[in-house]
Amino acid sequence: MSTGQVFRVEILPVEKSDYKQITKKRYFFDWKVENEYEVYKLQIVGRDDILGLVSVQRIPEELRVHIRLLTVSKENRGSEKKYENITGNLLTFIAQIALKEYKGFACVSLKPKGVIAQHYIDKYDMNITGASLSMEISEILNLIKTYDNE
Repeated sequence: MSTGQVFRVEILPVEKSDYKQITKKRYFFDWKVENEYEVYKLQIVGRDDILGLVSVQRIPEELRVHIRLLTVSKENRGSEKKYENITGNLLTFIAQIALKEYKGFACVSLKPKGVIAQHYIDKYDMNITGASLSMEISEILNLIKTYDNE
C-alpha cells in the first residue's frame, strides 16, 4: 500500500545486465524481444530495483514517438500498489523526448492492451486515434506540468 512518501526517480536506458532481473513473471512481458528498440527503466535514485519499463520507437517522418510497451512491476499494479505515478513518470519522460525531437509538432502514441485504454484516456488525457491512443502538444505540456518535478 502506497504511503504517500515521495522518492526521487531516474529513468535510464536498460543495460544488457538488467535483463537478468526483468522476468515475465514480474513485468508481464518478454522484454528481451524489445532490445532492438529504445528501452528505459525507472528506478528510485540510489536503488537498483526496476519499478517500471518502457520501450519506444521514434518515427521522425510522423513527428512521433511510439510507445511499444510500457509496464510497471507486479507489486506496483492495482489498488494495493507499493509506489504511485510510475506510469505517469514514464509517459512524461517519453513526452519530453518527443518535445525535444519534434518541438511544437510532437506526438506520443501507444496501442493499449485491453481495458487499460480508458485509464490512459481518463488519467493522462490521451486521445483516441483509430486503434491507438495519442497525445499532442497540449496534452504533452499538461503531462509534463503534472509529473515533472525537477
